[in-house]
Amino acid sequence: VNNLPHISPDSRRETPDHPFRVAPAHAAERTLEAMGWSAFGEALPEAITIASSPPAIVLVILLLGAPRGRVTGPAFFGGWLVGLTALTSVVFLLADVVDVATDADVADGVDAFQLGLGLLLWFLALRQFRKRPGPGETPATPKLFATVDAFGPGKAFVLGLAASVANPKNIALAVSGGTSMARIGATGADAVAAVILFIAVASLGVVVPIVVSFAMGDRSADVLGSWKSWLIANTATIMTVLFLVLGAKLVGSGLALFS
Repeated sequence: VNNLPHISPDSRRETPDHPFRVAPAHAAERTLEAMGWSAFGEALPEAITIASSPPAIVLVILLLGAPRGRVTGPAFFGGWLVGLTALTSVVFLLADVVDVATDADVADGVDAFQLGLGLLLWFLALRQFRKRPGPGETPATPKLFATVDAFGPGKAFVLGLAASVANPKNIALAVSGGTSMARIGATGADAVAAVILFIAVASLGVVVPIVVSFAMGDRSADVLGSWKSWLIANTATIMTVLFLVLGAKLVGSGLALFS
């Protein structure tokens, strides 16, 4: 008997399915940590779609190329970050308050929303595909693109804020991402980590041009200029692919409504 390993009371815990089976206490910690990563993973497609939005990337590139670009570029990112953080956090908290993780009726509502959003994204993919410029055609650009180089830091901040929260596509994707994360049941630090990771990935499209601009200095003009031209020329194709892929993910999730 003396040769048996000692198990202290603090290092063991009863498992839910077997009340008398001893489990290490750190197993629960690993489960919570995995829950945070699972929550982030559920919302990763939405975050990537937000990050890959050509208009927002083009706007920050235009701002960086302006005379006050080293101020207005980061100001745009600041507005983007504030807006996206507020939007995602509010959605996550509301989804958690209504208990989307355990309430079957609320979960059915989320399934219905994701199914509808997935079908809408497929419709938008078809529209984007039809809007592709033909060979030799120059795609039309928003009038805003021609005026942002005159923006100061304040206007750039507001523009970034609007680009993140006043965009119906971003709102829908943030709602889908926030509810998907809350549905996993992550709480506390794991929930905060999942939301932070979502925001970080969703902001990559805006952050990368700023990093390139500051790292390369004047040499970044040609690089960012080529990115801008390519994005403008291929916006319809990019959004078609993104909407198709994300729409398939959301429709697949939403079909749980009929199970």
